[in-house]
Amino acid sequence: MRRDVEFQADGVTLCGWLYKPSKGGKPFPTVVMAHGFSGVKEMALDKYAESFVKKGLAVLVYDNRCLGKSGGKPRQDIDPVMQMRDYRSAISFAQSQSECDAERIGIWGTSYTGGTVCAVASLDHRVKAVVSQVPFINGFQNVLQSSPLGEQHLLWEMIDEDRANRVAGKKPQYVKMCSLDPEEPHVLPGEDTYNYIHQFVDADPECTWENRVTIRSLEYLLEYDVSGYMKQISPTPLLMIVAERDTLTPTDVALDHYTMVPGPKELLILKGNHYGAYMEHFKKTSKAAADWFAEHL
Repeated sequence: MRRDVEFQADGVTLCGWLYKPSKGGKPFPTVVMAHGFSGVKEMALDKYAESFVKKGLAVLVYDNRCLGKSGGKPRQDIDPVMQMRDYRSAISFAQSQSECDAERIGIWGTSYTGGTVCAVASLDHRVKAVVSQVPFINGFQNVLQSSPLGEQHLLWEMIDEDRANRVAGKKPQYVKMCSLDPEEPHVLPGEDTYNYIHQFVDADPECTWENRVTIRSLEYLLEYDVSGYMKQISPTPLLMIVAERDTLTPTDVALDHYTMVPGPKELLILKGNHYGAYMEHFKKTSKAAADWFAEHL
């Protein structure tokens, strides 16, 4: 049902899993998917893939470059532009596999990659359906809304200092992803993020997730903006899944951008926060995505 795979993406080896249904004749319609900001595939993407396989879909799940088991240096460096290009390389790899129908490819993304798949769907004619879950769409706007006003200058100072160090020939510096100590510098504040991530880390001693990202990743995050791609998604069918009390990828930003898409499209609004999409609402989000792909692929 699942085998380990690896493929080349602009000089970097990306590692993942390829799932195929146990019944039915190949080639199968195929979904390509990767996790969000710093996430690795073992953090519930296996469960999503298994849900999709039950619908008769093949699934390619992989770790983003510089994360998990994929190659790339510096480690824990999150470049959304390269991630966008890597999705397209992943599509090419899937098309080369006997299990996968090259003409029926869908893409799924969540949080950081929830925005990325919107851009890829608008640019890549091979994508026949897209699911964008709790999407991160505009980095600058996101930071302005999610970070306390009095602390935003600290982010800019950290980024400026890191760039000055890199210009001086020093290695990229790092900051923690999450912490329970509000006084310790970290990217995503709050117990919700810490608890969501550590349920996987604590349960798996071989988990490849690391509690750090390059400070340069935050500079890239501020530059991240897929707003201009939204109108171009059509006529590719879009399912957007949004949490009504999402402070990590603000609800209003996602809804504003959903309205930019002419259609065909569908919106699923969940009660709760960002992580509810993966946890208490997993059955709902996985079923909605599986049904969307089954219908449009």
